[in-house]
Amino acid sequence: MSDVAPRLVASDLDGTLVRSDLSVSERTREAIARVEGAGALFVMVTGRPPRWMGQVAQDAGHRGLAVCANGALVYDLHTERVVQDFRIDGETALTLVSALRAQVPGIAFAVEKGLDGFGRESAYIPRYDNGELLVAPVEELVGPGVVKLLARVEGAASDDLLSRAREVVGALAECTHSSGDGLVEISAAGVSKASGLAVLADEWGVPADDVIAFGDMPNDLPMLAWAGRSVAMGNAHPEVLAAADEVTATNDDDGVARVLERWF
Repeated sequence: MSDVAPRLVASDLDGTLVRSDLSVSERTREAIARVEGAGALFVMVTGRPPRWMGQVAQDAGHRGLAVCANGALVYDLHTERVVQDFRIDGETALTLVSALRAQVPGIAFAVEKGLDGFGRESAYIPRYDNGELLVAPVEELVGPGVVKLLARVEGAASDDLLSRAREVVGALAECTHSSGDGLVEISAAGVSKASGLAVLADEWGVPADDVIAFGDMPNDLPMLAWAGRSVAMGNAHPEVLAAADEVTATNDDDGVARVLERWF
């Protein structure tokens, strides 16, 4: 790691900045404040949709821009508006559903629509309160285009399902996962946490070499590869541990703050 302070700090949320009880520690909150007080930039880069950002922004004391939905949305935490949207178009989403349905037994689908909420087909069993607007055939839900297409196979391992989904989807879309419970998250081709973060870094005139990124799951891998400095959490997925420049403490032991305190 360089002795020169990063100009932009990018952090995943769940499993990284946020503790297992979904809180943000005072030590982490203070580290973020020092980053911004020193004139550096701080960006939350998450798989979460915008509707799940309010409390964590408040807890972290941060109201800037966030990259949500694995890079598909850039969201202004202050105005609560989506300022950039890189969604899957409806025709492509239908093609993805058809291909995966034909090749992956037991698959069920849901959709993230950004500020328009969440919808699912009846066979898809959600794990969280999504404030869903509609239960309907997924072919109806994807019509206007979707921020993320979610595909679940009950009882499957996410790593195995991800490998199979990538075989089926190919270059048509980006597939990743951020949990171990048989869920794959699908974004438009070329869209990832790295692409969303790169848009902001380019607007701010910050090269990748001046960015430090923190993460714990496979959906963080593109961002960690893009950033000049990458840090895996002690609780990270094995692929993330292998890919990062260094490993810090766990999310429950202020791993992000421990690294940032070297400079801030």
